[in-house]
Amino acid sequence: MRVRWAEIDTQKVVFNGHYLTYIDTAVAEYWRAISLPYPDGYVDRFGCDLYLRKATVEYHGSARYDETIAVLCRVGRLGRSSMDYRFEIWREAPDPSIAPLITADLVYVNVDVATGKPTPLPEDLRTLVRNYERLAPAQAQIDR
Repeated sequence: MRVRWAEIDTQKVVFNGHYLTYIDTAVAEYWRAISLPYPDGYVDRFGCDLYLRKATVEYHGSARYDETIAVLCRVGRLGRSSMDYRFEIWREAPDPSIAPLITADLVYVNVDVATGKPTPLPEDLRTLVRNYERLAPAQAQIDR
């Protein structure tokens, strides 16, 4: 993504709240990548929705106007009724010799649309995520 003029503040860096917008864009791309576009592919198919429960963002640096940033996104954990996403935002391409600009963790809870109560993640979703993440179904990290 390229940082737009409207996203910077008077300190001439990206305003902190915009990083969550970048993250939200990455989540949408993740859903497309696993062939389950949100919301139609998920909400309509399973009758449930994912609600954000918690967002933790750590700021290590700042992006500036017109810089290109890379937003990395993966599912770090599949729980019974929740899933955790892990994010890194880098200036241009990831470089292991430096720290990312941002690291973040988001926890989403799967909720039955009709009742508004948490419900187990659909097995089809688990399979799509496991295949995309290239992790074996038995791995504890993704099946807690």
